[in-house]
Amino acid sequence: MRQLIIAIALMLGVYFVIGKFAELQVILDTLKRGDLYFIFFAFLVELLWLVNQAASYRSIYRLFGLTEEIRNLVAMAAAANFVNVVAPSVGVGGIAVFVSQARRNGYYSARVMEAGVLFVLFEYLGFLVVLAFGLVVLMRRNNLTAAELTASAILVVAAVAMSVLVYLGVRSSRRLGDLLAWMARRINRLLWPLLRHDYLSEARAHAFAMDMATGLHEVRNQRASLIFPAVLAVSSKVLLILILLLMFLAFEVPFTLGVLVAGFSIGYLFLIVSPTPAGIGFVEGALTLALNSLNVPLGAAAVLTAAYRGITFWVPLLEGMLAFRWLSRESAYTTIAQ
Repeated sequence: MRQLIIAIALMLGVYFVIGKFAELQVILDTLKRGDLYFIFFAFLVELLWLVNQAASYRSIYRLFGLTEEIRNLVAMAAAANFVNVVAPSVGVGGIAVFVSQARRNGYYSARVMEAGVLFVLFEYLGFLVVLAFGLVVLMRRNNLTAAELTASAILVVAAVAMSVLVYLGVRSSRRLGDLLAWMARRINRLLWPLLRHDYLSEARAHAFAMDMATGLHEVRNQRASLIFPAVLAVSSKVLLILILLLMFLAFEVPFTLGVLVAGFSIGYLFLIVSPTPAGIGFVEGALTLALNSLNVPLGAAAVLTAAYRGITFWVPLLEGMLAFRWLSRESAYTTIAQ
């Protein structure tokens, strides 16, 4: 069954690439038109961004007493991104990659899921810092619209909701269990007409809350250790902004710091809140329009967006496909050895 799931995931990845081949060809043609020196440097920054993601996971793992080699975390981070694109499941598929590796190492799944929640929370909070500057730039230029405000509000609500879950886990496992059980009941009622049985277990929700509270209590006693993952969350956004800057340089398009921060903020915002995996279709349009509203000519904005997405979406996707295959082979070899 495991091999079948792996084969299906890889097949979906190949199918996705084939389905988007025309778009990928346009991106490749676009990149060829730019200065290859800056484009090559952008590829190196993308690799550094992936290592930054892995370092962030590692710092959060250590809060829960978990250890993992950085190369494995790099592969897991890349593979999780791949799974979330080809089998969109609101991030659950990506978390399954980490949980699968945790079980192989004998770790509690709940601890790994807690680490995943904290990682996403830090990512949201780190981006909100950058987004605040971006919105200020748009507001000063009178380019702030209802779409950006609505998307920002959705992100804030999501960050607050996750913060509440973490806070309840730190303060009271009973209250967190009650909240998760209430959410399970709501989801079960919603799905009952289709499934005719409960999809989620309220008892498991309480048990998970107990495990989560135990782990978060350990984190509570290491508050100083939270600084490093917070810094890494912000630095990952700085690296993505650097890639966008290199695209401006590669295609010789004039820019200012305000244009970079505001353009990136809007593009990344719609990557998070869009209903499609990795913001496919939404980020391209939002980033192009955002750059154009910041006085970048429409044609140049479209070229910059295509090049930027090629390096920040397509390259990680292909890396993730390779990483997913490598992890599956490593897991198979470990099983045989045991």
